[in-house]
Amino acid sequence: MGSDVAKPKSPSVSDLTIRPAFNADGDGIGALIELVFAEYPGCIYDRVAEFPELDAIADDFKQGDGRIWVAVDPANRVLGCFGIKYDAATQEAELHKVYLHRDTRGQGMAQKLMAKALAWLGQTHEGCATVMLWTDTRFEAGHRFYEKCGFARTGESRILDDLSASSEYQFRMDFGAYQKALSF
Repeated sequence: MGSDVAKPKSPSVSDLTIRPAFNADGDGIGALIELVFAEYPGCIYDRVAEFPELDAIADDFKQGDGRIWVAVDPANRVLGCFGIKYDAATQEAELHKVYLHRDTRGQGMAQKLMAKALAWLGQTHEGCATVMLWTDTRFEAGHRFYEKCGFARTGESRILDDLSASSEYQFRMDFGAYQKALSF
C-alpha cells in the first residue's frame, strides 16, 4: 500500500489536479491516511479493521449523499483527499477524510479542496444550514486550518472505540452565513 503514495519531491500545488475520487482511488487514499497517521504517536492505521469504506470509497460517499475529491500528482498519486456527506433530515453536512500529504501542506491545497467541497454543497444542497466535522485532538494544525476557514469548536468531544483510542473535537460552521458572505 505504501507504494501508492510515493514521497513527492517538493510538489507544487500547480502540479496537482483536483478531481472526484473513483472507487479505484481507495488504495491511494488509504496509503495517504497511513502516512498521515504515522506522523502522530498512537495513531494506528488498520485498513481492514477500520477503513472498509476504502474498498468502494466513491460509492460510499454517494450513498451518504456526498462526494469525495482527491488531489493527484502527474503520476496519479493521491496527495490529498477531502470528502463531505449531507443529511437532508438535519440539513447538516459533515466533512470526512480530510488528509493532505505532509509535503503539500502550506501551499493552499487544503483551501482549494475545502472550496471545492463547499461549492459543491451549495450547488447541490441549497437547504444546508450547517457544516460540521469531528477531528482527532492530536491534529492541531488541522484545528487551526478549520478555524481559519470559519469553523468554531463547539465544546463537544467524543472518544472512539478504535485501535488508536482516538479522542475527537467537534467543529461547526454556519453554512448559511458562509453563503451570504460569498454573495457580496
